[in-house]
Amino acid sequence: MTKRYDALIVGGGHNGLVCAFYLARAGLGVRVLERRTIVGGAAVTEAFHPGFRNSTASYTVSLLQPQVIADMRLADHGYRVIERPISNFLPQEDGRYLKLGGGLARTQAEFRKFSAKDAEALPAYYQALEGVAELLRALALRIPPNVGEGIVTLIDAVRQGRGLARLPLDRQRDVLDLFTKSARNFLDGWFESEAVMAAFGFDAVVGNYASPDTPGSAYVLLHHVFGEVNGKKGAWGHAVGGMGAITQAMRRVCEQSGVEISVETPVRQILVDGRRAVGVRLESGEEIAAGIVAANVGPRLLYDRLIDPADLDPDFRRRIKGFKTGSGTFRMNVALSELPRFTCLPEEGEHHQSGIILAPTLDYMDRAYLDAKRYGWSSEPIVEMLIPSTIDDSLAPPGAHVASLFCQQFAPDLPQGRSWDDERDAAADRIIATVDRWAPNFKRAVIARQIHSPLDLERKFGLVAGDIMHGNMSLDQLWSARPVLGHGSYRAPIAGLYMCGAGTHPGGGVTGAPGHNAARAILADRGGWRKLFVSAR
Repeated sequence: MTKRYDALIVGGGHNGLVCAFYLARAGLGVRVLERRTIVGGAAVTEAFHPGFRNSTASYTVSLLQPQVIADMRLADHGYRVIERPISNFLPQEDGRYLKLGGGLARTQAEFRKFSAKDAEALPAYYQALEGVAELLRALALRIPPNVGEGIVTLIDAVRQGRGLARLPLDRQRDVLDLFTKSARNFLDGWFESEAVMAAFGFDAVVGNYASPDTPGSAYVLLHHVFGEVNGKKGAWGHAVGGMGAITQAMRRVCEQSGVEISVETPVRQILVDGRRAVGVRLESGEEIAAGIVAANVGPRLLYDRLIDPADLDPDFRRRIKGFKTGSGTFRMNVALSELPRFTCLPEEGEHHQSGIILAPTLDYMDRAYLDAKRYGWSSEPIVEMLIPSTIDDSLAPPGAHVASLFCQQFAPDLPQGRSWDDERDAAADRIIATVDRWAPNFKRAVIARQIHSPLDLERKFGLVAGDIMHGNMSLDQLWSARPVLGHGSYRAPIAGLYMCGAGTHPGGGVTGAPGHNAARAILADRGGWRKLFVSAR
């Protein structure tokens, strides 16, 4: 083996960089090993046509933890996020539209176009959602209780359960509803307008290969509202320079902290000796020794492909095989000669700077899912479009634009043995036709497109089954059970091996929380003053 490191990070995505930073700050010698030519994982900005560049996969900001932003001093290294003037814009079948965001009074005025009752219900709904979201924020940077550790588990559970126990009864009922109900059932208890329910219900299918009628989908809705932008809770924004600007800032911070970063350095295997991780073997055959290995890849990739099955307990292997993946996501970037002109609102305006949701009702979302289950992808897919060049002119030539198309209900595996290699272009055509239905100039405005089917997402970013969350965000795969009960504390069933990716608590999105928490677990296990420091935070 070559030089020995205190810690190796497998995968240079944002969580890997966050974990590396905290370990290096504590004095460890850290090296990050990234397969691609650029760090950042799915949060990168890349050119896809001459003069046009965009966030390639991850595309919007809200969930990145304020503590991580502050600790890494990202603002000193170019981190800048501009809040959307309104959060979402939803065209409707009858020619109307709904704008969500821009303040309570504005949103209530929009709701009154569809239902006076829904407008009146909105403040209480926001209060209920925020009450539960605050509970999630408090838990995001905490290591979940690790079931199986006896009294330690009990103590941790009591400490972290205090927030829930202190909630008034009505808020505890909201928690139960959000963790168990379908999005439709939850929203039916609040609203009557189909447009209003679609505006909120969309979040329940983001990165979730499921219907809004699927039990537990209400939690996915909640997962997407516990973030903030520039101190404003629940807001979403555009990263200036694209999502890659965030991870490139993280890279600079890591390097200044002494982290060694190696790109084009794919890992073939985690090396295990005597039930302890001792390093890695690269695709080149080179072996690198380390006392700690932290894997910033999904659980299925880690345990199915990077570890010898003989090094894992048979029951653990069986349970990892059952770990559900597949977010139903198809991701496109398009270069545009002009802005889309929506039939319901053709002039240029603030709606072009928002999340444009092409899914007018929960029934539409349900049909898209059922289509995908039967045929592999929907004839009327769910599309969210962002046009970041409306606020960041560095992404496209003057007068032109780039758009991110985040599309849902595309099966990870096509039926009848079909391959995404053969059908990706047809699916992309269908997506463009779907947008063109709402904005009839869209198709002719497309200059170029970059396509990422579920299979492309797996090949390019290591997202098994194209899962942008590293694993389903279902109740059986959350908190202490993410990825497997007994290993929810970032510690693998092999000593010295840790998990620091989105397949751990609190799950998917550009949060930095798994990287932060995994570093805490690693430093706690090293004992001494570090353990006391970590416990005190």
